Amino acid sequence: MSNGAGREPDDVLDLLVVGGGVMGLFTAYHASRTQARVAVVELGEIGDPLTASFGRTRSYRRDYLEAGYTRFADEAIRLWTEFETATGADVLVRCGCMNIANTKITPDLDNTYATLSTDVLKRLGIPVTSYDTEGIAATYPFLQADLGDLDPVGGLVDLRTVTATLTKALDEAGVVVHQKTSTTAIEQAGDGLVTVTTSSGVFVTRSLVITAGHGTNGVLNLLPGNQLQVPITKDRPSEARYYTPPAETRHLYTSENMPVMAYLDTGIYLHPIVEGVIDAVKIGFYNPPDMPRGTTSINSVGDFVEQCMPGLLEAESVPVTDVDQCDYDLVADDHFVLGDVPGFSNVFVGVGWRGTGYKYAPWVGRVLAELSCQEGTVYDVARFTPSRFVTA
Repeated sequence: MSNGAGREPDDVLDLLVVGGGVMGLFTAYHASRTQARVAVVELGEIGDPLTASFGRTRSYRRDYLEAGYTRFADEAIRLWTEFETATGADVLVRCGCMNIANTKITPDLDNTYATLSTDVLKRLGIPVTSYDTEGIAATYPFLQADLGDLDPVGGLVDLRTVTATLTKALDEAGVVVHQKTSTTAIEQAGDGLVTVTTSSGVFVTRSLVITAGHGTNGVLNLLPGNQLQVPITKDRPSEARYYTPPAETRHLYTSENMPVMAYLDTGIYLHPIVEGVIDAVKIGFYNPPDMPRGTTSINSVGDFVEQCMPGLLEAESVPVTDVDQCDYDLVADDHFVLGDVPGFSNVFVGVGWRGTGYKYAPWVGRVLAELSCQEGTVYDVARFTPSRFVTA
């Protein structure tokens, strides 16, 4: 994707996106498909290691404790598939996503994340395949668990393919992404226009979308009279490791035989081996945003392997250094911030993805593109209104 000088002030854009992570790029993608004139400015580089776009895989799933997030996640999967059809790229690894539990670790199975989130899925009419102790032993012989609820529609997102495909699609649509570009001033220009001064030039735009992650408040502060400050904090996985199984058992851990797995009561998630994408099982340990973790016997990735996947105890294990080292942007009330900036009818913001957001990227991009270029979105995003964080 090319970098270029900023447009002349009289060359008006329909949309300028500040922040070129996956949310900003999908916003530009959806807007460009409506023939809007769009540009993106990014402080760093596309796929920067500090962003969620860096790495190899992210899970996509629909199991949440709130029906609203489940519905939007389901819509996001539809939009991922639509993106694949439009671009001819395969970005999803459809291996399924399974929540697990072990009675020795969380004795009350009825109140585990697996059971509670499955209840939500079933109430929404989404089919789930459930396994008990015997079923897990027969189907997933590498796993020691007493409950496994599988959503066969879930799986993994291939990050590198997503980034490459978005880059190509935007380039073909004439959307210029200005990398290594700082934003220094924002002004209302009259006639409903916004003037944005950057290190790549001055842009005049009918609408502005801010998807700048941890830099969001810094960009908002450039808006004269702005009263919105989003209470963002940083978080990241406590530990993440790659496990390379012995050759004789490797096939058990590939995406053909192993789904994405999560034991969120303990803060554990797992990604299988995906041929051509990732050649080891990834196991992460973090602070789950959806459900407070109580005291369990799982305090590390190693604890989980010992108690639930002992077949990997002798596997080669190395710390993850090429993925999952970005800082998640957490918001005080643990919900997305998505909508118009209070007091500015043509400035919009999206932030607060809390480590779970990548899977929603095509949906977030569509919402922001519709808000900024089509006078409103078809989705009910009132619960995510930025106005809840107005400082005055």
